[in-house]
Amino acid sequence: MSARGHAFGIDIGGSGVKGAAVDLSTGELVHERIKIATPHPATPEAVAGAVAQLVAQAHWDGPVGLTLPAVVTDGIARTAANISRSWIGTDARALFSDVLGDRRVTVLNDADAAGLAEDRYGAARDFVGPVMVLTFGTGIGSALLYRGTLVPNTELGHLKIDGVSSEHYAAASVKERDGLSYAQWATRVGRVLTTLENLFFPAVFVAGGGISRKADQWIPLLTNRTTVVPAALRNTAGIVGAAMAIDENILARAT
Repeated sequence: MSARGHAFGIDIGGSGVKGAAVDLSTGELVHERIKIATPHPATPEAVAGAVAQLVAQAHWDGPVGLTLPAVVTDGIARTAANISRSWIGTDARALFSDVLGDRRVTVLNDADAAGLAEDRYGAARDFVGPVMVLTFGTGIGSALLYRGTLVPNTELGHLKIDGVSSEHYAAASVKERDGLSYAQWATRVGRVLTTLENLFFPAVFVAGGGISRKADQWIPLLTNRTTVVPAALRNTAGIVGAAMAIDENILARAT
């Protein structure tokens, strides 16, 4: 059930649909997160069914914030990563609202949600100025915030380095694909960060994604000038950011 000071977030990824109620005074989950395997193929209808199952299992009856691994504008998915391409052009907000009994929902990019959470509760909370959160995984997700305000759908992983998209040059998956050592991979990441800092002059980079768990093996090797810190919230960041977005109507303020 809904409770004052709590909001519900769901993070939809390629392998799992994860959700929980969040205590917005602390950014902590109210209960253990619920995870349902992402359907395959991950079509809009199949994922919506998993979302409805998760919300019912949580006994939540209020608004819901959701992330998608996609560019989302005005509730409509414009791209698709690790989900079916049939999402492109889908009114995700209307779809989820319908399957959840016409309740209020909001839908945002998964990296944007992680950025909101890290800026408010996580690794960037003590920094003043622009904050850039980068998630290193199959690709490179990005979120840009200034004084708590999100610039949505930045997609900076597509910025070119020597004519190649940054995420094809320095994503965590590229390290594995090319058999790079941490030192070799850090050199590539450093080039990406230097390009970004020359454009945006952030106060801090927050590095997320699974490889952030081994931050001590590569962050000290970076030579760019801006401070780089590992993400603090990790697996809960998307859930927390989605909960923030629905509670505070963040997308309405950011667009």
